[in-house]
Amino acid sequence: MGLGWRGAAGTLRIRTEGSWHLLVTLLLLCSFWKAHTQTDDGKSMYFWETGPWGRCMGSDCGPGGSQSRAVWCAHVDGWTTLHTNCDQSQRPSNQRNCFRVCDWHKDLYDWKPGTWNECVPVPAKTFEPLRLLLCSGAEEGIQTREVGCMLKSDGSPAEDAICEYFEPKPRLEQACLIPCPQDCVVSEYSPWTSCSKTCGTGLRNRVRSVLSPPLFGGAICPNLTEFQSCKLGPCSGPEGMYSLRVGPWDTCVLPQTRTERQVKRRRGKGQGLRERAGVKDPETRELIQKKRTRNRLNRQESPFWDIQVGYQTRDVTCIHRNGSTVGRNLCTQRDIPLTIQSCVLSKDCQVTDWTEWSTCSKACVDPETPKGNRTRFRQVLQFPVGDGGDCPQLEESESCEPQGEGVTPCSTYTWRTTEWSDCRVDALLSQQDRRRSNLTGLCGGGLQTREVYCVEANADLLTFLKELRERDRNAGQTQRQQKPSVPPLLSITFQITASRPVENKLCKGQIPNRSQLCQIPCPIDCEVSPWGAWGPCTFENCEDQTSKKGFKLRKRRITNEPTGGPENCPQLVEAVPCDDPSCYIWQLVSLDQCVPDDEKLCGPGSQIPQVQCINSNGEEVERDLCSSTPVPDPVPCEVPCSRDCVLSDWTPWSTCSQTCSSKTIEGKQMRTRSILAYNAGEGGALCPNSSVLQEVRNCNEHACTVYHWQTGPWGPCTDDPSASSLNVSTVVRSRQGPCSMGMQTRKVICVRVNVGQVPPKKCPDGPRPNTVRPCQLPCKKDCIVTPFSDWMPCPVTCDAAGNIVKSQQSRKRLIIQQPSNGGQECPEVLEEEQDCELPKVCPGFRWKTHKWRKCQLVPWFLRQNNVGSQETCGPGLQTRAVSCRQLDGTQADIGECLKSARAMPPITQRCQLPCQDDCQLTNWSKFSSCTADCVGVRTRKRALIGRSKKKDKCKNTQMYPLSETQYCPCDKYNAQPVGNWSDCILPEGGRAESAVGLKVQGDIKECGQGYRYQAMVCYDQDNRLVETQRCNSHGYIEEACIIPCPSDCKLSEWSNWSRCSKSCGSGVKVRSKWLREKPYNGGRPCPKLDHINQAQVYEVVPCQSDCNQYVWVAEPWSVWKVSNVDLKENCGEGVQTRKVRCMLNTIDGPSEPVEDYLCDPEEMPLGARESRLPCPEDCVLNDWGPWSRCSLPCTRTKNRERVAYILRSPSLGRQCPDTVDREPCSLNLNCFNYFYNITDWSTCQLSPNAVCGSGIKTRMLDCVRSDGKSVDIKFCEELNLEKKWQMNISCVVECPVNCQLSGWSAWSECSKTCGLEGKMWRQRSVVQASQGDGRPCPSQMEQWKPCPVRPCYRWRYSPWSECRVESVVCGHGMRYRNLSCFVSDGSTEGESLVDEELCSSLELAVDGDKQIMLKEACTLPCPGECYLMEWSDWSSCVSICVKGAVVDSGSVQVRSRAVVAQEPENLLLCPDQAWESQPCTGGECYEYKWVSSGTNSSQPSMWCQRSDGLRVTGGCPLMNLPVDNSSCDPPCLMPKTFCSEANFCRCEAGFTEVLSTTTGQLDRCAPIPILEIPTAGDKRGDVKTSRAINPTLPSTILPGRTGRTWYLQPYGPDGKLKMWVYGVAAGAFVLLIFIVSMIYLACKKPKRPQRQRQQNNRLKPLTLAYDGDTDM
Repeated sequence: MGLGWRGAAGTLRIRTEGSWHLLVTLLLLCSFWKAHTQTDDGKSMYFWETGPWGRCMGSDCGPGGSQSRAVWCAHVDGWTTLHTNCDQSQRPSNQRNCFRVCDWHKDLYDWKPGTWNECVPVPAKTFEPLRLLLCSGAEEGIQTREVGCMLKSDGSPAEDAICEYFEPKPRLEQACLIPCPQDCVVSEYSPWTSCSKTCGTGLRNRVRSVLSPPLFGGAICPNLTEFQSCKLGPCSGPEGMYSLRVGPWDTCVLPQTRTERQVKRRRGKGQGLRERAGVKDPETRELIQKKRTRNRLNRQESPFWDIQVGYQTRDVTCIHRNGSTVGRNLCTQRDIPLTIQSCVLSKDCQVTDWTEWSTCSKACVDPETPKGNRTRFRQVLQFPVGDGGDCPQLEESESCEPQGEGVTPCSTYTWRTTEWSDCRVDALLSQQDRRRSNLTGLCGGGLQTREVYCVEANADLLTFLKELRERDRNAGQTQRQQKPSVPPLLSITFQITASRPVENKLCKGQIPNRSQLCQIPCPIDCEVSPWGAWGPCTFENCEDQTSKKGFKLRKRRITNEPTGGPENCPQLVEAVPCDDPSCYIWQLVSLDQCVPDDEKLCGPGSQIPQVQCINSNGEEVERDLCSSTPVPDPVPCEVPCSRDCVLSDWTPWSTCSQTCSSKTIEGKQMRTRSILAYNAGEGGALCPNSSVLQEVRNCNEHACTVYHWQTGPWGPCTDDPSASSLNVSTVVRSRQGPCSMGMQTRKVICVRVNVGQVPPKKCPDGPRPNTVRPCQLPCKKDCIVTPFSDWMPCPVTCDAAGNIVKSQQSRKRLIIQQPSNGGQECPEVLEEEQDCELPKVCPGFRWKTHKWRKCQLVPWFLRQNNVGSQETCGPGLQTRAVSCRQLDGTQADIGECLKSARAMPPITQRCQLPCQDDCQLTNWSKFSSCTADCVGVRTRKRALIGRSKKKDKCKNTQMYPLSETQYCPCDKYNAQPVGNWSDCILPEGGRAESAVGLKVQGDIKECGQGYRYQAMVCYDQDNRLVETQRCNSHGYIEEACIIPCPSDCKLSEWSNWSRCSKSCGSGVKVRSKWLREKPYNGGRPCPKLDHINQAQVYEVVPCQSDCNQYVWVAEPWSVWKVSNVDLKENCGEGVQTRKVRCMLNTIDGPSEPVEDYLCDPEEMPLGARESRLPCPEDCVLNDWGPWSRCSLPCTRTKNRERVAYILRSPSLGRQCPDTVDREPCSLNLNCFNYFYNITDWSTCQLSPNAVCGSGIKTRMLDCVRSDGKSVDIKFCEELNLEKKWQMNISCVVECPVNCQLSGWSAWSECSKTCGLEGKMWRQRSVVQASQGDGRPCPSQMEQWKPCPVRPCYRWRYSPWSECRVESVVCGHGMRYRNLSCFVSDGSTEGESLVDEELCSSLELAVDGDKQIMLKEACTLPCPGECYLMEWSDWSSCVSICVKGAVVDSGSVQVRSRAVVAQEPENLLLCPDQAWESQPCTGGECYEYKWVSSGTNSSQPSMWCQRSDGLRVTGGCPLMNLPVDNSSCDPPCLMPKTFCSEANFCRCEAGFTEVLSTTTGQLDRCAPIPILEIPTAGDKRGDVKTSRAINPTLPSTILPGRTGRTWYLQPYGPDGKLKMWVYGVAAGAFVLLIFIVSMIYLACKKPKRPQRQRQQNNRLKPLTLAYDGDTDM
């Protein structure tokens, strides 16, 4: 050890050569630091070290755990050694018991924070003079609290580790603000009072009041009074030196003894009563009994009062001006005031103990409903008498929940709805256009409504529980113990019945919708194709060909399936009777080429017809079926020879000119042919005449009598007798499904077109429609109504006379299912009314006062020594009884009046028994009636009674007037309007919401003529507000007004559909509406407007034009016109023409010509052609046939061809041209590809009878050629192209639903009970918001109108009278004030005094205070006495503010009492001035600053001014006192400067001067740098700011700033830091580095030899493994 230490020392010596002086100092410090580990005796170098406690371990949760820690022995150098080297007796424990925390302890333990302690200054800033100097708003402080872990159950403390296991410990301190000391603030002085004396030396006073009390150690309030001596002149006579002073009344006491005379008098009264009791006359006895009863009521015998009349005395003394008491004989003799008087012994109110709590008003269990209340009462045993204490609260209530096992659940309420009404489209139509509301067959979107009502949701459960309790109550004990085997809720069999409606206000939550949109499916009309061609004449029934009756039929097919099936379509077959019918005929398909007879090359021949066998429907059948009909013969023809005339083939027969034939009309067909080559001159067959080139034949030879079957509408679905058994089996189906099968019939007749009904045999039986079909019968639905609701409660109202107003109550029931299909009808009566059962008497109570008892004097033996007292007269006291009555006069319990009646009348009053010398007069009579208002007078009289009539002093009418006269009241009233006009209000329509059931109201009248109201006010001749009835007004001026009706956007009707945009294929057609009238006044809005402000609504739908609808029809070629005429040969070049027309194509062929633009111009045949007319013996070909179709795909390697055949063979040596013409296939020239093209979707199309709702969007397929041209759809269909598109989708047109509003609510209560500004409001709500283009909701959802003007009456005190001390100068007296009735218009100004009767209906209270005080004790100071004034008014409320924020100190207001002195020599006897404060709310934050009148004022001055402009004393900081800067030249105008006494400009505290480099004068004030010092205890790094302070500044700053302020100037004249500042900073930094290095080297542990380190290493594993047990 020694070696190691020496080695270390040697090392230190080597390292610190050259600085041994510093080394010695550091070694001493380091040695002292290390020496603390040695004991006092220097023996021990070892000590025990302990590690931290480990985790608490244990098997059970709670205090049974244990925790351990490591304990080892260490050397003073810090290394570990054997345990034996340390003192075993001082070995710390390595184990201890602990509390093992488990998760469930979280519910048992919690932190309990204490309250914050008072905010104390931060220790570094507690220098008080400094605080006073620098405090600006508030001082930063800190406040602490105690936080401990506690057991929640009993609040007992626990270890903090338990709570820290779950959450960190709450903070123990927080920053706070300490407001700066706030001095007392007082107002300005009042003007000087007049001199207290009229002669001699007196005093004048002026006083001020306290506005804000001193707070937080601020300066106390200064004197509130200032005195000034005054001397108006010498006194001419002796001054009044003495004054009578009256003392206060003593406590009221009872007389101690009774005189014998009183006893005898009472005995004498008793004997007289006993003697009078012997009256035997029954009538007299009855009268006596009534009088006794009346007297008993008038006597004070109620147990609630125990009135004892006693007496009280007071002292009357003589006082010198200096305040000393002298003999009474020195005071001037005058009427000595009373020194004894009767009084009532004060008794406090006494009440009984509280009764038991009543049962809870809530008798059911439901935690979601509000709690109930229970009350308890106590009765009055003794009412307060005299100045006794008032009665405490006699009734107490608290919230409660019912307790016990048998408590039933509370009623729960829910909304129920009736079934939806039928869907009606007219409800929407009537909203938009009332002209369309009467249309029939409407469909599409509509509205349906239902009624909403409130029911008791668990009524059945409550009924079951009630019945169960009654059964249990009636059954025996054994039977009661039998519990139901299933819970009550599961054992109830609920009967499906309608619940009883209750009041709507009982249901909470959102009200279900009362209207909704619905859909009526629109019927789909039947669409059929055009009629087909007439078929052949066939038998009616081919299987029965016995009859010769035949028909020609034509048919059409259904192109759009209608609603209800194909039976709702018109006839699809029409028949014409014909002769020679056959079921199968041969149909000519084609004719072969003409073959000459006898195998010749030319000449006559025949054409073999190619035929097929077809039936009546045109379908090919087996040829055998036509075996009964001969096959058509060959057609004769002729093959021209080489020199013959050549004719063309016949054209097809034209369309028949008529569809049928009659006597006057025949159908004709025509065909033609033309000359292709002329014959040779000789030997050839000649060409025929032109008439032979045309053939005409009859067609459609059947008569014009067309027959068809016509069907009527299906009848109603009725019971089918043959299906009765089926009905029985299906009647038990669900209520929603069909109940049974029925039968429908319809009428079917045979009709001749354009004639009417004919016998059925005229029509073929085959296509006859059915007359009967099965149908499903709907179930019968009976009407379902709810039970009647409970009767509405009866309101109890009373009129002005106190009589009950009769009223009625009602109940109603609701229809929740309408009858249908023959079900039971609804009852007619849905609402009932009956008269209310009302009490006979209006509820209410009133006080009844009884007669005053005899005036009771102070006993004579107590006042007989008073001067001027007489035994039987003088002032006294009288009492009376008070009882409680109902409004009809019936006796009631007195407690009822205490609850509901007004203040109890007084039961005692002062009285005066007149003495013999007093003048006695009767009471004043009533005033006489007035004969005329305003001009007449009325009088009242009284008279002297007794001996007073003979006394002269009583006859003095000035002292004792016997009559009084006053002008008659001038009942002149003036009415005038007041306030604004109300909203325009429509006449009431009786649409108030029902208390039971809510439904959608019908269309409400929301516009038209209404009325607006303006309140009327009525004034009397004194301009006082009176009831409006005085002006014969009902309170309003009415004026007609108009609420403009909303005008909807008006559009035109739909235009006609435009023509399809394409003549072939798919195009579009359009129709539109135009704006006719814009909306206004909230009408239904228009669709979007275009650029010219026009609303144009379009509907665009795709359309399909048949490409073969219009065809070109070419007439035969004309005769050749040869240009190069070879007359001999009649041949050569020539021209042929023909007429080409565009014609409408029908199923029978082209029918009528139309405009050429309708046909495709590209396909128009040629109208002229140039060719060569063959010469005789030339080959003649017929016209070319159609081109063959190119096969796809189109390539030029493929060809198309057309063929012609030889009509006339050429002569020998001549050749025929090619009969086949070929050309290559070229894309988009003669070969085309085809594909489908899909159009855009159309707009949503509705049924014609629909306004909105479900519709359909359509699109079409178009077949388009590869060159973009639309062609017939068959081209694409022939190629079997894929059709992958959906052609129809459903869509919805939003229904234009107008905004639906509820009815107006009832008018609210008036916002003011009286006055001119009262308003009544009523509201309405949105039941159904507008949808689509419906009319929007109006903005006015509430209306107001003025209330009738009612005068505002209120009780108001008059000002206190002066203090009255009877007939003496000073002392204790009384001051009085009256309680008067005032009227106003509700404003704070302009109150007028009126008769007290007008306030009789009001509660006797002033500004809410029911304690009426009309008199109070006061003190009238004696001459020369110094006294306290009355309390000043409370000051305005002042808040304690810090830096603009309100501190939690609250707000205060203050009042004060100043001292008034009258004698200079009595100033030392003056009492102390007084002030008191009280908390208040809504205080203002005031600021205080010095204000100067300026140098321009004639008398410049400064004062402290509050931020509200009030001049005050106190509040302004002394350090901010302004200084007159005018004495400095130039004046100090820069910021933060002031003029010193030496007339130099200086900077304020915290700023340093920066001088100008040119003038040397002050240029500006620069702030001294701020040093920020973070506090170590604040974990958040709270920064405290400390500004440099002038060290020479005096602790008490007085105005004017005495002395010189010195600063070490870090800035140069240019405002930059001086160089020495940088040098000082660098030197300080180097010195700091050197000191830190030295301390580190001196205290660093020395290195140890390697051997020692190995030894330590060998010991460390042993130490770690060794647990400290000495037994190892």
